[in-house]
Amino acid sequence: MNKRTRTALAALAASLALGASGCSGGHRAGGGGGDGTGHPAAAKEGTVVGGTPRKGGTLTVLSNQDFSHLDPARNWVMNAMDFGTRLLYRTLVTYKAAPGVHGNELVPDLATDLGTPSNGARTWTFHLKQGVKYEDGTPVTAQDVKYNVERSFSPDLPGGADYAARYLAGADGYQGPAQGRHLDSVKTPDDHTIVFELRKPFAEFPNATAMPTFAPVPRARDKGPQYDNRPFSSGPYKIDTYARGKKLVLVRNEHWDPGTDEVRKAYPDRLVMVMGLKANQIDDRMIANQGPDASAVPWYALRPESAVKVLPHAAVRERLVAESTNCTDMVQTHTGRAPFDNVKVRQAVRYALDRDAVLTASGGPAFNDLSTAYMPAALFGGTQPDTLKVPAEGNTAKARQLLKEAGKPDGFSTSITVSSGDKGRAEAIQQSLARAGIKVTIETVDPSAFYATIGDTRNRTDMVYTGWCPDYPSGSTFLPFVFDARYIKEKGNSGNHSLFRDDATMKRMDEIAAMTDTRQAAEAWQRLDGAILAKAPAVPVLVRRYPLVVGGNVAGAYGQTSFGGQLDYATVGLKDPAKSKG
Repeated sequence: MNKRTRTALAALAASLALGASGCSGGHRAGGGGGDGTGHPAAAKEGTVVGGTPRKGGTLTVLSNQDFSHLDPARNWVMNAMDFGTRLLYRTLVTYKAAPGVHGNELVPDLATDLGTPSNGARTWTFHLKQGVKYEDGTPVTAQDVKYNVERSFSPDLPGGADYAARYLAGADGYQGPAQGRHLDSVKTPDDHTIVFELRKPFAEFPNATAMPTFAPVPRARDKGPQYDNRPFSSGPYKIDTYARGKKLVLVRNEHWDPGTDEVRKAYPDRLVMVMGLKANQIDDRMIANQGPDASAVPWYALRPESAVKVLPHAAVRERLVAESTNCTDMVQTHTGRAPFDNVKVRQAVRYALDRDAVLTASGGPAFNDLSTAYMPAALFGGTQPDTLKVPAEGNTAKARQLLKEAGKPDGFSTSITVSSGDKGRAEAIQQSLARAGIKVTIETVDPSAFYATIGDTRNRTDMVYTGWCPDYPSGSTFLPFVFDARYIKEKGNSGNHSLFRDDATMKRMDEIAAMTDTRQAAEAWQRLDGAILAKAPAVPVLVRRYPLVVGGNVAGAYGQTSFGGQLDYATVGLKDPAKSKG
């Protein structure tokens, strides 16, 4: 999923685990025991901060942004998926609420089990639990899950996970349930049974049903694009008030039955998200830990420049969560538009880019690892290969040589779109490319509008800085989503922001997807990663961690690896609820 970005891996994160003992945060020579400045490392994978919460009180979330989407048909952003599926709605299956690699374990949620395959894994049947209710007390039905799957095809609801479009039989050309059209490949023989007919075998289908697409939406409550403002709850909380861009208040859904839910603990009585704050203000408030902020958590990761306020101070580090995101940051170039339709120009960008400078702008190796491949290390058995041996600081002379071979001896001018939170990274990119004669103009976009902006393929810039996270531990959830041209959309385009169109690559993707031997398939995805890397549609840069400093009254805080290192809202709460306000 986009590294919003969108898209869950931690099942193999053990291979990356650095522990809480202060091991080096990076895999680079000279990393020592910290971030290169003598500070202790940030890595605290697999640990829980604050002990076990007590029930009650108000947990406050401080945010510099609104959600891209909360509508489950459109929600494919890592932290928003975490928030939505842990608090507001349930999916057929979900991830276990546990720190570290155990958080990658798939467990039943609405369903009684992880699904039953038949017809050579072309058919999957799920049975829903009895007693699961919406916020008004009405039962959740299989027809409601089917309806949300169908509405995810609607042209006016772009941006959501497209596993249904990729795998359901008869889905080509389907435009959603308007005018009474329905998918014959999703059957509901009764209120508690749902059957999916796939166009091809897909042994990993249960993993896909952890996506918000497979949450229930009752037809009577659907308001099209306006459903984003008020999803109808099947989870432990419901929306009390929601002023977009300002404040969201959640209160308990009194019809949620914990007896049907082994994942969500629902410790706080209320969750209040305060939006529109400045990112530096949030960092400073969380570090200071004063008054009501002791019962607060930040929504977005600690800014790189705030690392010096955290790492040297043991008392603040005790409140730091820094789980790996397992998501690869990339500079993606528009391969369908000159000059990036020339592979030598794209290769020149790769050699011109000083990844070390971007790492420094991102807070250093305490908060990041350099990336030498597209897929994260977990999909390579723990260590990314470095097949191209491009120096971390780049090779300007090689970049200039490639530009000359491409007929651009004097370089060229271009532009890059980044989320406003990535401006420092963009400036590092700008400076390093300038040394090779590539003049880059930076365009920043508010995070809540970023993916809509770069998803407009007609009007976007030539380069974007974004990333991708596997939805589960398989190359099938990474390379096809980032480099398969068959799913490029004019609006709401996701994943393939390089607009890479390569017939040989797509043919090989289909061949690997048909492999029944998972080990053979994993090795094939690894080789394909290198083959695409040579064609340079995108330049892998970093794998970030997700550093979060939580309030001193917060308990049960850990980074959920399946949601990109964001706090697991299924289990976070307060040490002393009486001390909370909001």
